[in-house]
This record gives sequence, C-alpha cells and structure tokens, in this order.
Amino acid sequence: MLKKVYGSAVFGVEATTIVVEVNIDSGIGYHLVGLPDNAIKESNYRIAAALQNNGYKIPGKKITINMAPADLRKEGSAYDLTLAVGILSASNQIQSEDLDKYLIMGELSLDGSLQPIKGALPIAIKAREEGFKAFILPEQNAKEAAIVNDLEVLGASNILEVIEHFDSNEQIAPTIVDTREEFYKHLDFPEFDFSDVKGQESIKRCMEIAAAGGHNIILIGPPGSGKTMLAKRLPSILPPMTLHEALETTKIHSVVGRVKEHTGLMTQRPFRSPHHTISDVALVGGGTYPQPGEISLAHNGVLFLDELPEFKRSVLEVMRQPLEDRDVTISRAKFTVTYPSSFMLVASMNPSPGGYFNDPDAPVTSSPAEMQRYLSKISGPLLDRIDIHIEVTPVPFEKLAESRKGEASIEIRKRVTLARDVQTERFKDLDTVHYNAQMSTKQIREYCQLDSASLELLKSAMERLNLSARAYDRILKVARTIADLDQSESIVGSHISEAIQYRSLDREGWLG
Repeated sequence: MLKKVYGSAVFGVEATTIVVEVNIDSGIGYHLVGLPDNAIKESNYRIAAALQNNGYKIPGKKITINMAPADLRKEGSAYDLTLAVGILSASNQIQSEDLDKYLIMGELSLDGSLQPIKGALPIAIKAREEGFKAFILPEQNAKEAAIVNDLEVLGASNILEVIEHFDSNEQIAPTIVDTREEFYKHLDFPEFDFSDVKGQESIKRCMEIAAAGGHNIILIGPPGSGKTMLAKRLPSILPPMTLHEALETTKIHSVVGRVKEHTGLMTQRPFRSPHHTISDVALVGGGTYPQPGEISLAHNGVLFLDELPEFKRSVLEVMRQPLEDRDVTISRAKFTVTYPSSFMLVASMNPSPGGYFNDPDAPVTSSPAEMQRYLSKISGPLLDRIDIHIEVTPVPFEKLAESRKGEASIEIRKRVTLARDVQTERFKDLDTVHYNAQMSTKQIREYCQLDSASLELLKSAMERLNLSARAYDRILKVARTIADLDQSESIVGSHISEAIQYRSLDREGWLG
C-alpha cells in the first residue's frame, strides 16, 4: 500500500516541502532512497525502537521509502516522525483520511519522545504558503512555529500523542501565539546601560552617531580604557526592532537551532562576539551543507570583533563584500544560498602589540616600526568600509571616583530613534535603504549636498589626509547622520568637521 506524508528541508533561510512516499509490498527489506544523509539512514533503528516501546511495530514486509524531490540532498534527524507516521499509515496501523493536509517533522528518541528540530519557523512559513491545514512538530518548537498566523501548530511531546491524534478523538491542542502581543510584551530593556560608563563623553557621542546612522565603528585604545564595555552597551541605544526585523532575525536563528526553547520571537537585537580564532566559514557561513555564519546571526544587530588585528587576515578579508552588500552568497556545485547579513560592525584594537601608543610613560612601549607592522595586519580596504575611527583614552581617576551616574541608555535611544525616523521618512520610497549607512554613491550625491564653505573644508581635509574616494563617501554619510541628530535638513560646516574627526586611522602617524 502506498501512502504520502509531507515533511520539509531548509536551504539557506527558506524551506522546501519534501514528499515522503512509503510503499509496503510483499517481500522483505527496508529501502530508503532520495539522497538521505547518514542521520536519516539511521532513522529506521530509532523508529523501530520508538514504535516497539509504544505498542506498535515496523511490519516485516518490503518497505520502500522515497523522499522526493529525489535529486535534493536531505540531512538531519528531523524526518524520524515523518517516516514513522508514513510507515504506520501505509501498514494500516493508523487511519487518517486527511494525512496529506499535515506537515510533520520531529526527531525520535528510543522511548518515543520527540526532540527539538532546527528551522521550525521557515518550515511553518512554507507550510502556510502551500496551504497545509496543520504542522505537527515537537512541543519545544511549537511556540516558535506558532508565530506564523493562519496555520494550526500542534506541539507533541511523544509519538503516541501523534498516533492518537490521527487514530482517535484525542486531538493535540493547537499552540496559539498572538505575535504582536508577544513582540511588544518582550521589548524589555537590555541588561547593559550607558549610565554605568564613567567619563568617555566623546566616545558616547561617537556611539550615538554610529547607532543613529547604522555606521560601522572601530575603537582604538590601550587595555582598560573601556572599549569592550562601550561596545556591549551599543545595542541598548539602538532603536527597538520592528516586527518585520524580529521575524527576519528569528528565522535565521531558527535555522541553526539557536532560538531558546518555549520562546517565540526574538525581540532583542542580537549581539555576537566571536573569538579571534574563528575560521572564515564560521564567520561568513558555509560548510558542506551551508549554515549561517556569525555575520548572519548578527543580522539586524551588532557584530563585535575584539582585538581586530588578532583575527586571521583571510577571515577579515572575506567580510569585505558582506559589509558592502549586506548579504552573503554561498555557492556550491548544485545550489546557491544567500543569507542576509545587515549588521553593525563594532571593532576594537590596541594601538600596538604592547597595548599602548608610542608613549615613554607607558608600562610597555612599542617602536614606530612595531606599531606599523601591527596595524598593517588590517587592510586598507577593510578600514575604508568602517565609517568611524575613534581613539579611546583611559578614564582619569577623578571620573572613576565620581558617584554621579552618566546619561542613561534610554535617553540616548530617544535621540537615536528620532534621527532614525528622519531617515525612514527620507528613504521611504527605497526598498534597500533604511538608514544612512546603507546609502549608495548615487543617494549620497542626492541627500548629502554641501554648501561652498563645507565643500572647501572637506577638500582641504581630503588633500591633507590623503583620503580615498570611499573615505570621502563615509565622511558625507556620517555628516548626514550628525545633521539628522541635530534635526537639521542641510549639512553645515560643523557637521563636516565633526565627521572628519572620526577618521583617526587616516591621520599621519597611524598607518604611515
């Protein structure tokens, strides 16, 4: 007897429906075809034990299972439940007239309990698109999948619940999530706050500008000056995520199984801080069966690279294209996947191997030649893609001893959000641009026009500092953001001069 059951495979951040055809005929043997990987090939042992421990069995006949489309590679253990239900249905151990209206996924334990799967959210979105009545999956993933409206999400804890759902009147209760209520309820404030930072007013101003325009930023300073502390607090001043951004971010984290159990939407902007020993593939994504990398997990949030020169040069160079295009494409012989990677890059570094600038009073000094060698580990093209370079100096004792708290993140966030609102209005007719850092050269020419005095000031700085064309564009973008924070329609000289100050590494004495 032939039965069809439906599952799903995830490629990139999109799902593809898989038809599992189970045919039981006279004879003996178990044949699984359709490009399954080893985890799927081993599923018959898990299925046999799970059914045996719950009063059912795999029939002693010839079982042929095809996973269509047969030319598409399937991987992972999430098809256990799909295959088990197909076998039970084809052998008449369960009766169901509307089995083809369900999409079923789940990994089985030997006792029949269900283990969580990866990619529940993109699978649920695909199930709704294709008109399935319901999606049966492990209860740990139910809340994540229930974000999708107009689809019954049935979370089961073991295979017996699934069998009884089809074979008796004991229906699995659907998981219901009010997506908007869930989203607004969990827009709580992040753990880190700028009020904890003593002094560093100029750096806070820099962070505010970076947050307002979505600009990449690099912090250069000696150990203990507060670079990491400041970077960790950047998400607290970014505007709250929109519902669309929250869904987009949750989808990526769902693919790699990073959404916490029994939670639905991710409502906080991600903050990723990989160690400097990270590989190229782990950073940008890829592998034999491509997975999102750290830059995609930081989508709509912050990627923090601490001690930038310690990262392998090849790792930093592969990040150049995603920084420009805000997505990364992984190509293989048979398929290509694209992951979104629109993140804010925050990097920090010491000015020299010893950690201090060329200062005779410093505990460990480095010669100009050593400093030059150390700084040259970061390529010019990568630095050009970082809009703001700022020096972070140690906080004096008087500031550290102050009992007065600094300005709270919530106050800074209000100004940042107002500036972002200006940008949203400005770019409302553009699909790919939402804030100043995303502007192309064409949009810079349109929205960053200068008066003659500002143009002369910028020309002088370009000639004196020998800046590249990309650095010229970066200065204009940052100046546009400073003007937006001032609620100014036009860019004036003070905005340009402040933006020029934030190109520290272009100055003589840093990179030669």
